[in-house]
Amino acid sequence: MFNFTPLAGAQSESSASQSLLELDGGVKVLIDVGWDETFDVEKLRNLEKHVPTISIVLLTHATVAHLAAYAHCCKHFPLFTRIPIYATTPVISLGRTLLQDLYASTPLASTIIPSSLLSETSYSYSKPGSGEDDSHILLQSPTHEEIANYFSLIHPLKYSQPHQPLPSPFSPPLNGLTITAYNAGHTLGGTIWHIQHGLESIVYAVDWNQARENILAGAAWLGGAGAGGAEVIEQLRKPTALICSSKGAERIALAGGRTKRDEALLDMIKSAIVKGGTVLIPTDSSARVLELAYLLEHAWRKDASNPESPFQNANLYLCSKNIGATMRYTRSMLEWMDDGIIREFEAIAGGIDRQPNKPSEPRQAGAGPFDFKHVRLVEKKGGVSAILNNDTTRDGKPMAKVILASDRSLDWGFSKDVLRNIAADSRNLVILTEKMSQLPDAGRSSGISRMLWSWWDERKDGVALEQGSTGENLEQVYGGGRELTLTDVKREALEGNELLSYQQWLATQRQLQTITQPGGATALDTSADAVDDASSVSSSDSEESETEQQGKALNISTALGQAGRKKMGLSDEDLGINILLRRKGVHDYDVRGKKGREKMFPLVIRRRRADEFGDLIRPEEYLRAEEREEAEGQDSRQSGKYDTQDTLGKKRRWDDVVSKADRRPSNSTNKRQQTGFNDSGDTPAINDGGFANGVFDEDAIEDEVDVVGPAKAIFSTESITVNLRLAFVDFEGLHDKRSLHMLIPLIQPRKLILVSGLKDETLALALDCRRLLGAQIGGGGDKQVDVYTPEVGTTIDASVDTNAWAVKLTHSLVKQLRWQKVKGLGIVTLSGRLAAALPSSTEITDRGEGNANKKQKIEADKDSEEVPDSESKALQTIPEPEKASMPVLDTLPTSMASATRSVAQPLHVGDLRLADLRKIMLSAGYTAEFRGEGTLLIDGCVAVRKLGTGAIEVESAGIGQTGIPQQRNTFYAVKMKIYEGLAVVAGG
Repeated sequence: MFNFTPLAGAQSESSASQSLLELDGGVKVLIDVGWDETFDVEKLRNLEKHVPTISIVLLTHATVAHLAAYAHCCKHFPLFTRIPIYATTPVISLGRTLLQDLYASTPLASTIIPSSLLSETSYSYSKPGSGEDDSHILLQSPTHEEIANYFSLIHPLKYSQPHQPLPSPFSPPLNGLTITAYNAGHTLGGTIWHIQHGLESIVYAVDWNQARENILAGAAWLGGAGAGGAEVIEQLRKPTALICSSKGAERIALAGGRTKRDEALLDMIKSAIVKGGTVLIPTDSSARVLELAYLLEHAWRKDASNPESPFQNANLYLCSKNIGATMRYTRSMLEWMDDGIIREFEAIAGGIDRQPNKPSEPRQAGAGPFDFKHVRLVEKKGGVSAILNNDTTRDGKPMAKVILASDRSLDWGFSKDVLRNIAADSRNLVILTEKMSQLPDAGRSSGISRMLWSWWDERKDGVALEQGSTGENLEQVYGGGRELTLTDVKREALEGNELLSYQQWLATQRQLQTITQPGGATALDTSADAVDDASSVSSSDSEESETEQQGKALNISTALGQAGRKKMGLSDEDLGINILLRRKGVHDYDVRGKKGREKMFPLVIRRRRADEFGDLIRPEEYLRAEEREEAEGQDSRQSGKYDTQDTLGKKRRWDDVVSKADRRPSNSTNKRQQTGFNDSGDTPAINDGGFANGVFDEDAIEDEVDVVGPAKAIFSTESITVNLRLAFVDFEGLHDKRSLHMLIPLIQPRKLILVSGLKDETLALALDCRRLLGAQIGGGGDKQVDVYTPEVGTTIDASVDTNAWAVKLTHSLVKQLRWQKVKGLGIVTLSGRLAAALPSSTEITDRGEGNANKKQKIEADKDSEEVPDSESKALQTIPEPEKASMPVLDTLPTSMASATRSVAQPLHVGDLRLADLRKIMLSAGYTAEFRGEGTLLIDGCVAVRKLGTGAIEVESAGIGQTGIPQQRNTFYAVKMKIYEGLAVVAGG
């Protein structure tokens, strides 16, 4: 069984991706927890309903559309952190920096609490003067540390590594579920998931790119980079169901490929630099930005020695609030990139090693692929203002600027601030790198990037045509002085009645969670602990239900017994018995007149972890002395990273200066930022005070202080006049129409499900796939491949089409079976006699006397015990509806066995590939070459053709009595090799 439900992003303008796969036995797999730039919590309601039944979660890309809601789910859905989550290492690392940048850049990511929910709990307080509908109270956003903890729960996987995951504690057994990650291109660590469960072989491929890029290899359909295969690899070929994205189904690839695309972007930038303008390229902060940053950095390196190059008069900046950590992770994951990046790094490392006469020196700054020499990293808003206000160089010449800024939506991040500053100048240029679609919500803004895209698409105010270096025309659309409305969102601390209303709402919500899902909002557990909890909770529920659960619904201290109480400003009455843990200096509590947990000290006793082999083994308890010292050294270095106070025996760095006032050493990280260098120590960074070369005073601009604690969103609007020019270069890195039409027939899925795209392109691709797959099957076209185009929330049944029935085998028949393994499955042919189902009260005669004696002994033991009459009747008559309705297959009588043995023929299982047959024949000493289309010619006399799935034609001339013996030998040798390549299951 296989049911598929798209929870978001199917036939929709929203870019969010959420998919739910339900397999046999109640196993549910959630793939992606995406969001869009609206950050509407209502779009997560469908996901929240399924959280208590999800078995595992898989993540595909480190983008907003695929995991932006991950931290929200971990913080606000109590059971979500107990579900095992799997992703590749780059998705984990880059996803962490993406969400840290997201929550630091826009308050809307915290999501606004609906006013209707607040009104239900705050009826006792007076409403604000402006009306309650105007108060946009925010949920508590996760901190940087919490986001890091959430991503530490994810299990990392490598490409092509089959893995059998652990189920969640509330999931049924997975029954051999196997997941395998393959390269999807598009982003670093992007994944195509292959899911094997019984007879179901499912390939989930959303947002992939077959084309090779500067730092990313193509998708693994044909074997990956450098494989040069003409067929899809065996692991991804002929799945029972292929789930594919339809985004870009109508996109036509640019002639000339990656080279033309890169040249078009550089020519656009040069045209603006020559005019002395500023170029803004809005992009994401963790995925596609790597491709753009690498391209621009190496373009500046290439022209560094050319004084006539326009790049000599322009500075290159990369602006994002967490870009330093993103680049630090990127430098450590070169093995996940294209082979060209690895060769570049090895060449640099090899050049350094080949210097025997020189002393050991550090590697030259900026020599590596991502050791930037020209790209300057900007992480603070004051730094962005500094570079925008600096219009001239030291020599008084106009200074052009090229700014890569997050986010691509232009609704939040530094890209919005840059746009506000450069919109009025016609020399400036905004280069869009992705196509945008309009949101259907009429009552809400469609987004800045969507508006700019519509202007570029309309070309209402004229187009400027310039000639590039390759002779191609560069199209730049004029802004035409249009008015663009910018909506700014700021965070403001709650006060007065709003704070009281928020606290009461929070208490009510946590009380409901505690009642309905006890233990769901506790501290984060690893997936292994979660699995152990599942086995221990069931055995202790009945024992602790009367004591532990007593008074839960009435005690507000129990309702508030969750993480993060210190930040809520709760009173002593609200904390209750937990005041002994939460308040310093409190050592006594009056329990007179209290009930339930209010009379017990709030001590949480962790259950003893055990598995089927005994106590759970903790590897850290078996470390050798040197391994323990190394681990402790790593912990001390990590803890000292944020430690600002001296401790006894702690070593200080030479550059740590102790002030006389408080005797605290300066933080090395802050020291590095103040000196104007990023984490790599090579590229000058921009701080709040300005440039590293001393043009601006570092103390001139103060850093903004974020609001901590309960807050609300304050909206303000501003209209700007847009006179700049708009351009578009496709750097989205997704499949196009040609790739989809070429690869889907090669994959040969039995069922095709199209998601993640607009309605028009989804339906158009479905029509094309029905035609392509129907023609590829052949045989008169009577067999069609099912193509599904579900909408959001619609469940479709895409189970594999099999003629299978469940029967019960007798022991005598099982002893005669000879199983043969084929692709992990056991196959056997048999002939038997099908009998009707036996009554549950009778026993099958071939169980033997031993089983009968054991049964009599058990019944005698039961009779000797003193049990009530009703209970003894329940023990004696156990209903077995499934066994009663299951037919029995037994051995054939001797009179029929000889007749059926002559009818049964051997069964050949498998599929022959002509390329594999060619290799086999060449290794056996024969000549084999392809002639024509789909014909293999062996020794010039035997032709092998593959007519379709399971249909092979072997043709030769002169194999009769008068034929040449060599030809006859070749013919029979070819047939023998074909049979050897298939699994032969003997009949009988």
